[in-house]
Amino acid sequence: MAQLLHEISVIDYHTAGEPFRIAESQLPLISGKTVLDKRASAMANPELEKIRQLLVNEPRGHADMYGGFIVAPNDSGADFGVLFWHGDGYSTACGHGTIALGAWAVDTGRIAVNPNGDTAVTIDVPSGRVQAIVSQVSGVTKAISFRNVFSHSIAENLSVPLSDGRAVAVDIGYGGANYASLDAKQLGITVEPKHLDELMRIGREVKWTLNESPESASQADQRLNGIYGTIIYEELSSNETQLHHRNVTIYADGRVDRSPCGSGTATRIAQLHHSGKLTKNMTLIHDSIIGSRFEGRIDQEQELNGTKGVIPVITGNAFCTGTSSFTLSENDEIGTGFSLR
Repeated sequence: MAQLLHEISVIDYHTAGEPFRIAESQLPLISGKTVLDKRASAMANPELEKIRQLLVNEPRGHADMYGGFIVAPNDSGADFGVLFWHGDGYSTACGHGTIALGAWAVDTGRIAVNPNGDTAVTIDVPSGRVQAIVSQVSGVTKAISFRNVFSHSIAENLSVPLSDGRAVAVDIGYGGANYASLDAKQLGITVEPKHLDELMRIGREVKWTLNESPESASQADQRLNGIYGTIIYEELSSNETQLHHRNVTIYADGRVDRSPCGSGTATRIAQLHHSGKLTKNMTLIHDSIIGSRFEGRIDQEQELNGTKGVIPVITGNAFCTGTSSFTLSENDEIGTGFSLR
């Protein structure tokens, strides 16, 4: 019998169509005082890197797989911590993952639950402390709201050249990670699956063009900087009480978010508030490229170190899709897997 080099159990969720794979046990020790420190430790840990690749790559995952390692929180004020990962490494924030973790914490009995009301799940993530508020009726989860870190606009109307000779106007904002955002009407296409290849190409170009720009260094801790993704959006409708947008977020190195993107939605809320288009009494209806939906609002208006911004709350839901025990045998020539893009 071939020797097993790795065996790890996971539980999978999806939030608005975007996967989130949770691993808690069978992990090597991840050192660090804070979750942000643990992220740096994880990135430098060859054994953990093999596990991340095993879980995210084909044939056990896919190019746009997402997940998280459960770790100890910064202190007793949080229920647990998490390190978010994807096909290219580790992110500093993940709103859809936070929503999934709220469902997981309630489903698995990790925390005491109010079966006819709200249960707050407090989570330390690399960008700070966030909450998933799980709303239940008769023990059935009806919605999960993600309360994010301080989010704000950084820059507006930056001209970014594209390889096809065009230039697009781009805004940059922070919602736990730095995002560039641009209106799809500049591209002459809509945010629909039939245009996905073009949207991916442009999103990737914009991200890498701006990744080391001065505007990408919005946070005092450089580990939170760089451009994480590009949000390409279109406005569908608006009235006095709500804005309705559709978007696709191209994150990391050309990865595609199937959900409306949680931290990206937080960033858009901050940007729209900064431009005066979204007030505290309004809702952002945020659809994804597959038609799934988040609803976002401003919980608080704040000023931090002279920067005006908001605490956004984004509401969606998450559902368990299965459990697995993944293994890697010593004679498996594919090893920890592969990605075709």
